[in-house]
Formats: sequence, C-alpha cells, structure tokens
Amino acid sequence: MAGVGSVEVVPHLEPVEVDAVAMLVERVTEADGVRPLSEHVTLHLRYGGDYDVRHVLVWAEAATGPRLAGYAHLDVTDVVEGSSAEMAVDPHFRSQGLGRLLARRLLAESPDGRLRLWAHGEHPAAGRLARELGFTRARVLWQMRRSLYAPLPSYRLPADVTIRAFHPGEDDEHWVALNAAAFVELPDQAGWTVADLHRRMAEPWFDPEGFLVAQSTSAPGPGAGDPTGFGPLVGFHWTKMHGGEAIHSHDGGPAHRHDDHGHAPIGEVYVVGVSPQRRGQGLGRSLTIAGLQHLRARGLPDAMLYVDAVNTAAIRVYESLGFTRWDTDVLYRR
Repeated sequence: MAGVGSVEVVPHLEPVEVDAVAMLVERVTEADGVRPLSEHVTLHLRYGGDYDVRHVLVWAEAATGPRLAGYAHLDVTDVVEGSSAEMAVDPHFRSQGLGRLLARRLLAESPDGRLRLWAHGEHPAAGRLARELGFTRARVLWQMRRSLYAPLPSYRLPADVTIRAFHPGEDDEHWVALNAAAFVELPDQAGWTVADLHRRMAEPWFDPEGFLVAQSTSAPGPGAGDPTGFGPLVGFHWTKMHGGEAIHSHDGGPAHRHDDHGHAPIGEVYVVGVSPQRRGQGLGRSLTIAGLQHLRARGLPDAMLYVDAVNTAAIRVYESLGFTRWDTDVLYRR
C-alpha cells in the first residue's frame, strides 16, 4: 500500500493525535456530506478517549508531512452485545484497501471475535466493504432528538396504574419477563436475561431513579395467579444520562455524577416497553413523557433516542412529542 505506514493501536490519544483525528473527520465530512463518527465518540475524542477503548491509527506520508490516513474507534466494554466500532478513511487515501485493513484489525482486536460495525449515513462503500468481510446488515437506526427546554405535554395514566422508580433486587425478574413480552418481535432485546440486566445495573451510568416502571393495582401478584411472570409491572421507561459534570438532584438530595465522559450532558430514552395486554391505552406515550420530565428535572438540556427505521408507529409517537430525525446509523454485524 504505497505511502501508508503501519497500523498503530493505542488505549489513549495524545493531544496531537486528537487534533489529527479531528482534522481527518473534517476532511471526510467535507467529502461525504456526513460525519463518519458519532457525536458521542467525537466528544470523547476531545478528551483522549474513554476507559477500555482502543484507537486504531494509520499514518501516511503526504506532501506536507505525516498525515493520518485512517482512524477507527473500538469500544470493547459491552460484554452483552459485543464490541462496537466506527471508522474513517481519508478521501485522498481511498481505493487502496485502507478500510479493509482497519476493519480486519478491528476484528483482531475484538476480545471474542464479535464485532458490530457502525456506518453513519448509508455510503455505498461501507456496504460493499461490509459484505466483502462477511458482515451482514443488521439494523438501520434513526437518532432523534428534542430540546428539554421546550415545553413537555402532560399525560394521563389509566386509573389503576402508577409510575415509580425501579427497585433493584425486587423488580429484576418481573422486569426481564415484561421486557421479553414487550419486545417479542426483537430477539436481541427480548432475549435479555437477569444476568444481562445486572451487567447494565453495574454500569456507572445506571440510576434506579431514572428507571421508571408502571405498575397496576389490578394486575395479578406473583405466584400461580401470575401467568405473565411480570407481576404488577405493565410498562417501563429506562432513561440514561451521558456525560457532563454533576447534575443537580431534583429532590434536593446528592447530585448524581456523570463526569467521566468529559462533555456536556445529554439524556437518552434508553428503552420504553409496555405489556402486550396494555397496548393501545397510551401508556407508552405517558411513560415517555414521564421519563423526559425526569431527565429535565436532572438539569439536562436535551434528550436523544434511537429507533429502528422500520418502526413507523414509534416514530410517529416520538415526532408527536417533538423529536426530529438527527442522523441515520447502519449497523453491520459479524
């Protein structure tokens, strides 16, 4: 590969490397009309990267001196779904196999050989490379956003339903059963086990106060009279907070900190699910609004979510709540 040096893998980027990646991203964005790295990754790069992230760098000789020809960001922290990666190739060095080189190195660096490769936008070259390396097109996601400074609508719950915070150790098995029933058409989500739940509960971002569950006084309790397995639970909205400094508590208690990311905070509608028996009652919409109110009360300025492009019903609900399409991500899996 003429002019392209060896591949370098580092756990942390030095300031000069951060600048080089930023300039590479700008060159790619100008050529393709879409940023090659998610905002989440881009913000982290400004601070040298996160814990347990691997940066793959390929330098090349240019007329002005060494220039970053390719970059890949590999996150190996998700033991449930497997490693995920994003990458960018300088337009000047394309058609030289550099994308293939990066992808193969990412596969080699993945601890268990699994890899989810995200492509932002639907660039034909990304699809061709994925197919050549044995990846399959797994999902197309819309990222949607809305300001939390804008007014939020009110909501009304069914007479027998109340919303409360998740109770770790008490709700675990009921929630797993409800999640499986709510997402039976999405095996990746429906297949979560109690162990999968506990892995996420062990993450630094987990906050039971932001894990809202809806319970019904008319639902059967646990035991033989509970054929569903999820007891009184009829829905949930699990929120997340990404980044930022200390977030003010809405109840006057200690602030909940998420300063490990080193960037301005943003809330996420992580997962919203409703019991099949309670669909059509507006419960999903009410839970979404309740979660957005929680995120706003934490001092967050914006909220984001991901939704499958084929889920037109959910997209209509989110649009009615003020969310607009922000970006498109395509997931290739191997």
